[in-house]
Amino acid sequence: MKFSVAAVQFTAAPGRAAENLGQTLALIETAAASGASVVILPELAISGYTLDKDLLEAAAEPFEGPTFAAWTKLARRLGIVIAGGFCERDSGHLYNAAMLVGPDGLLLRYRKLHLFDREKLVFAPGDRGLGVAATPFGRIGLCVCYDLRFVEVMRGLALQDADLVAVPTAWVRGFDKVARDGDGLIGQARGAIVQANLNQVYVACASQGGTAGDIAFLGSSLVADPYGRILSGPLPEDEQATVMAEIDLAVIRAAQERTELVRPRQDRRTDLYGVSLAGRML
Repeated sequence: MKFSVAAVQFTAAPGRAAENLGQTLALIETAAASGASVVILPELAISGYTLDKDLLEAAAEPFEGPTFAAWTKLARRLGIVIAGGFCERDSGHLYNAAMLVGPDGLLLRYRKLHLFDREKLVFAPGDRGLGVAATPFGRIGLCVCYDLRFVEVMRGLALQDADLVAVPTAWVRGFDKVARDGDGLIGQARGAIVQANLNQVYVACASQGGTAGDIAFLGSSLVADPYGRILSGPLPEDEQATVMAEIDLAVIRAAQERTELVRPRQDRRTDLYGVSLAGRML
């Protein structure tokens, strides 16, 4: 099975949810018209990426709010799958959340597990675990930005047989001492590429780009294959554009069995270690 994935990079205006939602709908339409079956939008694409709690409160919404309704309606009309981030309000808490929706409605709900830096001052930590959903375009897992810095996240999704991991991000400075490596890649992008190879999955990262308030984003939206090859991107940090690439599920199977004696999944020493997810060893 083959299909195309699009990772959309744009700057969402902080606190201006209606405006940002309208922009995402237009960007999704454009990506689908270009042949994308799966469209991924950045972290906090609706609220904008901000640490101003008043702006987040103004843009926050319940899970089944206007974003869910609009993205689900569009996914149904276009016959595609959409992933993206928003600020969820629930029981007096704010969550850095994401959703995956398709032609038949909800596929995954997600709340960012690992909050980065001052996000801890405004968001509650995620409490919905790590999920993978069967979709018309393979099995898709979902995580958000800083989650990628914890290798258990990608491994946990891969061991649930994810074909593609969709990663809404808003990559910023603050973790790596050096902004870019010798190949010009930011640390976050390099980490995503390496983990795609180590876990034999496709990875598509959609970042915010440009600047919003006092926050400068690193862009670098990209798609990598299960061998750790960059198929599209990374985009420059100030560019608002879309990267697209073809996903071929047969490549995943080949990456998992590279030769008769090199089979990364089967070579795991599960007699000595494992990944525990919701009380189940993977």
